[in-house]
Amino acid sequence: MLYHWVEMRAKMRLMGFNAAAVKPLNEDAAAELGAELLGEATVFVVACGCLVLEYWRHQAHHRRKETARRAAWSAMRDEVDHLALALAALHDQVRAAPQQRALEELQVQMREVRAQLCARDPPSAPQAKPKE
Repeated sequence: MLYHWVEMRAKMRLMGFNAAAVKPLNEDAAAELGAELLGEATVFVVACGCLVLEYWRHQAHHRRKETARRAAWSAMRDEVDHLALALAALHDQVRAAPQQRALEELQVQMREVRAQLCARDPPSAPQAKPKE
């Protein structure tokens, strides 16, 4: 009944009539208006519920997607760090390789010099000790 009274007063004022006296609805019309209002309210509540649930589902999907993106970014950053360490190790090996090669060349040259010295000076036979 309150809905009918408010609705009729608003309509009358919009049309420019005096809305002082609004006749009440009969029982059948009031029951039909109440059923219509209940049906519209039910549809409105269900539609709002669907919108809220869809919003929550979308937010959950967005959070999962963001989490997966951050995990992929973190994995890529870890891989880059690992590759940087491997590159630094290879760089150190490349730096050390010429020094190692030079050391090996010096060792080979020392062996050659020893071999040449040994070839020039054959080991002398042990000398006999004079008997006293």
